[in-house]
Amino acid sequence: MANTAVADPESGLTRAQLARRYGLRVAGERPPLGEYARRLWAYRHFITAYSRAKVASSLSNTQLGQLWQVLTPLTNAAVYFLIFGVILAQHRNVPNFIAYLCTGVFVFIFTQTAASNGTNAITGNLGLIRALQFPRAALPITVTLVQLQQLLMSMVVLAVIVLITGEPITFRWLLLIPMLLLQTIFNVGLSMTMARLGSKITDLKQIMPFVMRTWLYASGVLYPVTLIREHLPNWAASILEWNPPLVFIELARYALLDSHQASLVSSPPKLWALGLFWAVVMGIGGFVYFWRGEKEYGRG
Repeated sequence: MANTAVADPESGLTRAQLARRYGLRVAGERPPLGEYARRLWAYRHFITAYSRAKVASSLSNTQLGQLWQVLTPLTNAAVYFLIFGVILAQHRNVPNFIAYLCTGVFVFIFTQTAASNGTNAITGNLGLIRALQFPRAALPITVTLVQLQQLLMSMVVLAVIVLITGEPITFRWLLLIPMLLLQTIFNVGLSMTMARLGSKITDLKQIMPFVMRTWLYASGVLYPVTLIREHLPNWAASILEWNPPLVFIELARYALLDSHQASLVSSPPKLWALGLFWAVVMGIGGFVYFWRGEKEYGRG
């Protein structure tokens, strides 16, 4: 009712008409999706600089510093190898189990940390959100870029492990580039989804470790997926093959491991189709879902 009343007797314009004339907008108003994407692109330099700063500062207080970016996945792989490779003797079922395991661990941790840290992307940056005006999607994107930079360092170590364990260098190694691109797009969408959920459900970060551990065991990281198939109905095993981390892990193993070519969970064309599907669905879906909550972030 107030918007329809004349606010300026001289011009005879209402408040809404005056706002349009002088380019005024409601504070915190959510822009259209296309405009939001353009604003986000305009902040690309801020996003990359902020992600580099986060990487540099994350381990600056430790004695080994950035070396932990490589030591953390290596330590995880060593623990899993002790349990599943030595104690449970899964190395008998998988050729070159060390390279198989390390590839799975390194690739899965990329998605795991993007999801877990994405949960805290909004709630952990409330001071920044309330002090500055910028597209909030920059924060979960930064989370993913931080993890991508750490993964790239880990990939150098993984390449050394693969070579030491007897795998040859082939042209398929180049397929890691499109695989990582698809996984990064998927992780960005996943991080955005978790960021909005985490801003609304404050207890979500307490649940995430259990969710991630379950996802780890369902993603063929530690043992062949054929073992799960033996204990599941056919329909459940088929659903499992669509599991996004499993798809990206298998694509990485297809690129790096000659010894794994005959035991892929699906054919390479199907794996690439699934990887593209998940990148598009989660990338676009997560972005739209996060954009719809833009007005909510930092409130309350």
